Amino acid sequence: MALADTRYGPVLGTDALVFKGIPYAAPPVGPDRFRPPRPPEPWSAPLNATAYGPTAPQTGTVGALGELVPRTIVPGDNYLNLNVWSPDLDGNAPVMVFVHGGSFTSGSGALSVYDGSRFARDGVVLVTINYRLGADGFLWFGDGTPNLGLLDQIAALTWVRDNIAAFGGDPGNVTVFGESAGAMSVCTLLAMPAAAGLFHRAIAESGAAHNTIGVATAQLVGERLAALLGTAPTREAIARVPLQRLLTAQDQLGRQVMGKARAKVWGEVARTLLPFSPVVDGELLPAPPIDRLRAGAAADVDLMVGTNSEEARLFLIPTGVAARINTPLLYAAAGTRFGLSMNGVRRYRANRPDATPGEVLAAIMTDSYYRIPAIRLAEAHSGTYLYEFGWRSPACNGTLGACHVIELPFVFDNLDDPSIAPMLGRRPPQHLADLVHRAWVDFAKTGDPGWPAYTRPERLSRHFASASGITTNDRPDERLSWPH
Repeated sequence: MALADTRYGPVLGTDALVFKGIPYAAPPVGPDRFRPPRPPEPWSAPLNATAYGPTAPQTGTVGALGELVPRTIVPGDNYLNLNVWSPDLDGNAPVMVFVHGGSFTSGSGALSVYDGSRFARDGVVLVTINYRLGADGFLWFGDGTPNLGLLDQIAALTWVRDNIAAFGGDPGNVTVFGESAGAMSVCTLLAMPAAAGLFHRAIAESGAAHNTIGVATAQLVGERLAALLGTAPTREAIARVPLQRLLTAQDQLGRQVMGKARAKVWGEVARTLLPFSPVVDGELLPAPPIDRLRAGAAADVDLMVGTNSEEARLFLIPTGVAARINTPLLYAAAGTRFGLSMNGVRRYRANRPDATPGEVLAAIMTDSYYRIPAIRLAEAHSGTYLYEFGWRSPACNGTLGACHVIELPFVFDNLDDPSIAPMLGRRPPQHLADLVHRAWVDFAKTGDPGWPAYTRPERLSRHFASASGITTNDRPDERLSWPH
């Protein structure tokens, strides 16, 4: 067994230098619910840190999508915890802190695909975290403290700054990285004054700096949730609702957004498709992250951002939505949901002559929600490294493609993880995992992942696929179809 000391007490991990379920904040329940995180109560006897701790409350996965992207749920109140993989407790290694995705309503740092053993093998201290989700993390009616889920992330990064040296990590070389909602969190942290100085590099996978909502929309979401629950639109009333009923209502709210994503009905959620997401409150988050970054916020932070080539296929193929899209629905959805002109739709169709209308819509959704925001972020933050992951999953008879989340087992070099096997198939390319994982490690160590930064007019990007390389100004006609 391995022993490490934290400011709150000693923790006992495994001989492999893995420490799981370490509290970085007090349980966010009772009087601490809907309040900013506070430090955990100290302990004196060594804390057993050999198993994952509780995860944030969430519902389980169902259907075909749930089989492809499983969830790990561990009950318990003390879910503001983190996990550490270390190469050497006496070292001074670079640190990487991973923020999980899950649409701000699901996910945890306890998923087996996030196992950090291969990062530790390659000289990096890897940390995964949990944070408050859904209403507990992002519900706000305009009073009290907003963005509690983000404040949890800041508390975890503060714990890393204050304690990671005891695990062989260098608090002066911290890279925060995340995927999907985790990437959106990373980009929001870049814009938050309270997070300044807590990390030195950042990686955003499949999420950028455009997924926040304003105060009015946050209040609208809260009112709609309260109406579903039959309660007053206050945090106090929501806190009295049984947890399972609240989780069910959150899922119902999400389905309502996806069924009728209209600005008149949902405000900015019609654009983000995320009813629970960071709120631009004017103080903790002074302005939309993309605006803050264009104005020079986090200019001293090294940044890498990228997307997968066919992100939206994960949401449209296994669910059967793509198969129900015909040409009229394609044009209607592209215009009303994603703001693409008819000429733009024609361009996407012409570039994919063999694609079905549903597959064309997936390409448009991928660019609207992921690729174009990533490019705008690279344009806003000088010296950003841009990448695209293009290896295609063999799942769904080969139609799933280079979809959302498919890069994760390559980033963590965990192609052998059984939970992700349905997406990877029988022979995922280890040489590609070697390339991708090494780029993430090199970026954490040096700030250089191994290819030139993105600049105009060259617009260089690293493309990871069966045949990898550098692309220049990729698909400019489609990029120019979107407003700047």
